[in-house]
Amino acid sequence: MRVVQAMAGAATGGAEEFFMRLVPALSESGVEQAAIIRRHQDRAKALTQAGIATREFRFGGLLDLQSRLAYREAVRQASPDVVMTWMNRASGLCPSGSHVQIGRLGGYYDLKYYRRCRHLVGNTKGIVDFLRQQGWPPPDRAHYISNFVDTRLAVAVPRAELDTPPDVPLLLALGRLHPNKAFDVLIEALVDLPETWLWLAGEGHLRDLLENHARDRGVADRIRFLGWRKDVGGLLAAADVLVCPSRHEPLGNVVLEGWARSVPVVAAASQGPTELIVEGETGLLAPVDDGRALARQISAVLADREAAAVMAGQALAAYEGRFGRDTIVAQYRELFDLAVR
Repeated sequence: MRVVQAMAGAATGGAEEFFMRLVPALSESGVEQAAIIRRHQDRAKALTQAGIATREFRFGGLLDLQSRLAYREAVRQASPDVVMTWMNRASGLCPSGSHVQIGRLGGYYDLKYYRRCRHLVGNTKGIVDFLRQQGWPPPDRAHYISNFVDTRLAVAVPRAELDTPPDVPLLLALGRLHPNKAFDVLIEALVDLPETWLWLAGEGHLRDLLENHARDRGVADRIRFLGWRKDVGGLLAAADVLVCPSRHEPLGNVVLEGWARSVPVVAAASQGPTELIVEGETGLLAPVDDGRALARQISAVLADREAAAVMAGQALAAYEGRFGRDTIVAQYRELFDLAVR
């Protein structure tokens, strides 16, 4: 079994981070792989160090004929049984051949980019339901396989390092600074949490607007905008609550991050978190776009640390039972075997 993994993704992002967890994990499990990625020096270096032959192209779009031809030739030379393509561009530009193409979707994408795929994978049940509602692919070729997250031991990031008092309640939020993530709602919630501080790890085009909003609401002195961080484990180890306020969140990968690190989770009731969280057992939910309700749920966690610890323990058990690394790797290997029968 030889697999080519093709990712023409952005410099940062959730799918890109999961790609960098799954591909080495599959390699460690014995799957022979090669990788084709958009130019990214650190990503290529990490894959190569993991023993995965890696090719980099510009992937500039339909008019980038050079990348299309190079992509085609790289696949031909690899002679794979399976090409797994991540997101729209790598999927739509994937050349045809004797291999089976599997498209991996982390959102509700336009399926015109996946017409050559024999199988599709959605990382939530909602995405798989969406695929089946479109009438393609046939039900037996639309598969649900979740993500797993990094669970390596991590030392807490010192609060003093980020100019944060040692004894204050501390919230952590992770993600692109994008309207879908609803960090403006979390800033509103902070108004009703006067003793609580927030670390916001992520980057995006809304940063200036969010910083201005925080100043307007009088909470800027209790927020630390951290930019894109790679030390998520250390941030979680320092936090009291992980908050996912998203308006739109297909999976809620950050929910799994919190579960895996035994950090209590409060989330807005968007698609992914609602699918994952059992209210009061593995996390707390608030209505989407309701800052006051979000603040109330956060207050409930902070007010009863013992109950919060029990909830975090139940969430960890749910993660280990359903979303652990070995479980997800085994599901992908089963899919590859099914695809080439």
